[in-house]
Amino acid sequence: MKICKLGEDVLRQTCEPVKEEEINDEFRTLLNEMFETMISANGVGLAAPQVGIAKRFFVIMADDDVRRVFINPEIIKTSNDLVDYEEGCLSIPGVYENIQRPSMISVSALNEHGKRFVIEDAKDLLARVIQHENDHLNGVLYIDRGDKDFAEKTKEQFKRRAERTAKKEAAKAAKKRSIEAKMAAKAALAEKKGN
Repeated sequence: MKICKLGEDVLRQTCEPVKEEEINDEFRTLLNEMFETMISANGVGLAAPQVGIAKRFFVIMADDDVRRVFINPEIIKTSNDLVDYEEGCLSIPGVYENIQRPSMISVSALNEHGKRFVIEDAKDLLARVIQHENDHLNGVLYIDRGDKDFAEKTKEQFKRRAERTAKKEAAKAAKKRSIEAKMAAKAALAEKKGN
């Protein structure tokens, strides 16, 4: 699966809830693909918008190595106590910043079989990852919660990176069209000589 990068519109959308009838075998296959993508990218969480799907679900595997699926999650309680932690994101590779979040949360969600569950008083990395991924479902990125100048520099950096990539892709496509045109002209000439 392709992971969407900063600057792609889907990362800024407020996601739609997943309907009960959508939670089926095909959906569970998608969740497995998300876990594989997340693990191969050395991530601990991956939200649907990060793979181009504007729906309210994410997968995580925090420091306890348990695969967890959160469909239509709701953070139902947060502690007043805040902690700093250096966060990164698969959609903003190579960029890290200290972000302050509640140290403990409780969350309610559906699992991959559509069954409601609640995690009470999640803390440490588990609490952090749930909050980070839940933000994705609301079009919020971790850089939005930190230093404003840092966020602007990061957005500008990714915008320039996307522009360079687009230029390379356009040049590659133009070169391909040029080669195809030359080959077509040669073929037409050969056909003409043959007649």
